[in-house]
Amino acid sequence: MWWFQQGLSVLPVALVVWSAASFVFSYITAIVLHHVDPLVPYISDTGTIPPERCLFGIMLNISAFLGMATMYVRYKQVYALSPEKPKIIKLNKIGLTLGLMSCFGLCIIANFQKCILYYIHVLGACLTFGVGAIYMLVQTVLSYLMQPEVHSKDIFWIRLTVLLWCCWSIVSMFISSVVLYSGLYGTNLVQKLHWDPRENGYTAHLISTISEWSLAFSFLSFFLTYIRDFQKISLRAVVSLHGQSLYNAPQSFVGDEQALLVAGSI
Repeated sequence: MWWFQQGLSVLPVALVVWSAASFVFSYITAIVLHHVDPLVPYISDTGTIPPERCLFGIMLNISAFLGMATMYVRYKQVYALSPEKPKIIKLNKIGLTLGLMSCFGLCIIANFQKCILYYIHVLGACLTFGVGAIYMLVQTVLSYLMQPEVHSKDIFWIRLTVLLWCCWSIVSMFISSVVLYSGLYGTNLVQKLHWDPRENGYTAHLISTISEWSLAFSFLSFFLTYIRDFQKISLRAVVSLHGQSLYNAPQSFVGDEQALLVAGSI
């Protein structure tokens, strides 16, 4: 059995591989069609013009679904491992809420392009990366609280390092973007897809785009740390039938919540 076939480790692997592919495929398509410059464009710029816009949207929507599934499984795992620790249970619920908000923001990014509905796109980015960074913080704190009984110290330090990488990328992107769009280098830069290295503001633009790519891959790297944890999870479905026909079901069947059970063992 391969390592990604153990337990549910295929879930975070699929999330990371699919999300990275959505960035790379839309980037390659945009470059081949000369819609953006080859040297580090904004990720959103590679999903602005058809046909890469269609590919970008579809793939990111699937990434959002995989993200929700991964975060929910992580929530159930932490809940099962620490059933009698109120502090961990509370943080775990907060983490799930933040994670789902981040995934919703990813859907907004996928379906509202930067050059068309800029402010809605920025709102999606804030939900994805801003709220997502808080989700990473909560999971890092949970890793700290669950060591050494459940988590090793190594996984805590790895997640802390990735979190710091994410925070550095956010700060760098925010500062460079504020400088770039402050009006010092012209107006309507949001619509600009091609940059000349000799233009004013090119350095700020380059720092901003590099920071965005760094931020995206810091997120993906954080989910890679779930692989070993998810190897210890198995999922099975138990179906309880209350009759040999789908017609004229007994009354007890209507109110019985045990008709379909989804159980996980850790």
